[in-house]
Amino acid sequence: QVQLQESGPGLVKPSQTLSLTCTVSGGSITTNYYYWNWIRQPPGKGLEWMGAIAYSGSTYYSPSLKSRTSISRDTSKNQFTLQLSSVTPEDTAVYYCARGQLLVGTYYFDSWGQGTQVTVSS
Repeated sequence: QVQLQESGPGLVKPSQTLSLTCTVSGGSITTNYYYWNWIRQPPGKGLEWMGAIAYSGSTYYSPSLKSRTSISRDTSKNQFTLQLSSVTPEDTAVYYCARGQLLVGTYYFDSWGQGTQVTVSS
């Protein structure tokens, strides 16, 4: 059974770059045909998909965040990383990593990390 665990600083200053890592165990991030996602939930709001990196290494981003977001991976460590630049207090949220797959025309998330709180504040 695959498990995901987020890690990174809980506090980031405005204008800095937020960097989070998701460590995956129980399965390889290069296994066909899984996608490795970052999703966040600001306080009092719904879930927001930020982007993903595919088993192939291809990346996909939310149009609203594309200019500030970068997702990369380290296959030797079975990890993938989120970088969000020029953060503001509006980027305060619980950040999740999740595994996704496309099945019969539907994209869904079948495994999630526990989430990590990131607060943007000076």
